[in-house]
Amino acid sequence: MSIRARVVAASAAVAILAAGTPADAVVVPRHAINICQSASFYANYDSASGPSGLKRILYYGDKIGHTPGVHPVYNGWAATFDFGPNDWGYMRLECIGGYDSW
Repeated sequence: MSIRARVVAASAAVAILAAGTPADAVVVPRHAINICQSASFYANYDSASGPSGLKRILYYGDKIGHTPGVHPVYNGWAATFDFGPNDWGYMRLECIGGYDSW
């Protein structure tokens, strides 16, 4: 592989890692489900003001993803992947369970 090709490949890898949130760029989330009757799913979490940008409500059994110890958790709000529309957000950690059930 030429030096130019290596530089292009390295630049592309850096761009991909920098493009998303820290949670979604590196580790594929572990399969889980929402174990609460309903859970709010927010776009962002700010340590000063809490969650913001309600995206939708997730219901019991909805397929989600979170990898404990890898994806961030802030004051009980976990970075979570919603496999329905395939996007990242934040939901309460206590509503994540049923790991590897699907």
